Amino acid sequence: MSSPVELPYKTIIPLDRDSSTPVYLQVVHQVINAIQRGFLPGGQQLPGTRAMSLYLGIHRKTVVAAYEELDAQGWITTLPNKGTFVKPASGRSAGRKKLDMVTLTGYPSSTGFHFERNNILDVVQEEQGHSHLFTDGQPDYRLSPTDQLARYYTATLRRKVNRKHLGYNTLPGSPFFKAQLSNFLNSTRGLHISPKNILVTRGMEMSMYVAARTLINAGDTVLVGTPGYYSANMAFQQSGAQLKIVPVDEEGIIVDAVERICKKQPVRLLYLTPHHHYPTTVVLSAQRRIALLKLSAAYGFIILEDDYEYDFHYQSSPILPLASADTEGMVVYLGSFGKTLAPGFRAGFLIAPDNLIAEMQKVQAIIDRQGDMIMEQVLGELIAEGEIHRHLKKTQKIYQARRDHFCGLLQEQLGTALQFFPPPGGLAVWTRWDKAVSLLRVSKACAAMDLQLPRHLLYQTNQLSAMRLGFGNFTAPEALLVLNKLKQAVEQVLER
Repeated sequence: MSSPVELPYKTIIPLDRDSSTPVYLQVVHQVINAIQRGFLPGGQQLPGTRAMSLYLGIHRKTVVAAYEELDAQGWITTLPNKGTFVKPASGRSAGRKKLDMVTLTGYPSSTGFHFERNNILDVVQEEQGHSHLFTDGQPDYRLSPTDQLARYYTATLRRKVNRKHLGYNTLPGSPFFKAQLSNFLNSTRGLHISPKNILVTRGMEMSMYVAARTLINAGDTVLVGTPGYYSANMAFQQSGAQLKIVPVDEEGIIVDAVERICKKQPVRLLYLTPHHHYPTTVVLSAQRRIALLKLSAAYGFIILEDDYEYDFHYQSSPILPLASADTEGMVVYLGSFGKTLAPGFRAGFLIAPDNLIAEMQKVQAIIDRQGDMIMEQVLGELIAEGEIHRHLKKTQKIYQARRDHFCGLLQEQLGTALQFFPPPGGLAVWTRWDKAVSLLRVSKACAAMDLQLPRHLLYQTNQLSAMRLGFGNFTAPEALLVLNKLKQAVEQVLER
């Protein structure tokens, strides 16, 4: 057996005195690390507790505790009158590695095996930390009803009857929440649903994923508008869909183009954001809504209706979703409370006929067996007590005022470089830019002024030069500040 004094144990077992991990556990972890990597092979004799305490500069009792833990876990064994030894492991080389081969405290930067990279899911990650950020139309989390949420959460957790929700549930979704949600959607969106038509999810992204995995097979044709929503397109392609783009004009997606494709080949699904098309914010006209429902019934394609910001409409009453007029069971409807309350409040829903909801529950159970029953209970009470309606009424006025202020400043500061129409609803403005302006350079100039203009908000091709600029997260002074910086960035780019 190897001598216990041949190895530089202080190198093998580095200790961090400032770490929150107890020193004896650091010793345990480092010894296990050294055994697993071959620096302490099976049969290696370890120093006695007194000697090891001297090598490491720690108290003997700390070493005793570490050895006891290592022995309990089966890494070492103590033989009477002989000493403490590393237990041999079957198949492990008896030879010892050189200490300079790897760093014991490091972790591999890459795998030792091959796996397929998915380029479809690649998304450019940009640095965070700027003082101000343009979004694609996110709400202002500072307006969320935190006091009411805290009160309802506290009350819900204190009720003994709700403690069962902390365990696993045999059926997904809170029946109470589904009942309240169905009443809410029927009264605000003109739907005619019951709780059995609802699948509760953790937001729009999960709803989109579940819908795509359930409805789309490899090779299916899916129609999407252009310009369109990258994340949705990504979900469809990940499910094996073949995407075909359909142009969008000032009345929404062009129905004649949809029909021409349907006459040439089978179409499985049409993805729509009809209330405010993403990213252009245009509203799908009533005539086109009727025509699309007729085409769907005639050619048998699904309409996946993403109503991501139904609750924000400023100029008139919101147009009811296609799902409210669907009599053939061809529309699957997606919605969320993320815009209503705050982006961090992950609560979405998917509305469909009973038989499809039952199938989608199987897919959802793979990635989210439990859901968040407590949050659903709280949401149900917010609806039942009318808090959601009061919150929407209050924020509607705030966001409309922010839209008007933002659009006024946008025209004043940048009217010569771009064109836009004040959106009828939602939390973002679609701006068309002079093609002489390099939007990517504008984004970089903004970053230098501590303003983040993410690249996914930029749409610049040979045919299109546009930006989607969110205004909902800016107060009046903040809007003035960010648009002043944007103007300066544009001027810098044009001067080059």
